[in-house]
Amino acid sequence: MTALLTARDVCQRLREAALGVRGFNRGDTCADSARVAVDIEGWCLLLDFEGERLHHCEHCRAPDGREWHFNTRYGTDPVSLLSTWELAQIENLLKR
Repeated sequence: MTALLTARDVCQRLREAALGVRGFNRGDTCADSARVAVDIEGWCLLLDFEGERLHHCEHCRAPDGREWHFNTRYGTDPVSLLSTWELAQIENLLKR
């Protein structure tokens, strides 16, 4: 059985992208929502980004197949673990 990703695992990829250590590629915005697909060197994330604000991470899949899913009732959102500066950097990358 493969271990699941934690919110801290996902947050670390976002931090590395904010620092410019990892490549960040924005994909398409889903037509029916404000969800944006993002690739951080093989890590696939689905982010809720609306009105130039990053609200939360919906889902993440690591290159080895491990996954993390947002649970509104229990658990921590990786975006909430980012510093103010890191969050601003990711929002700037999403605006491009």
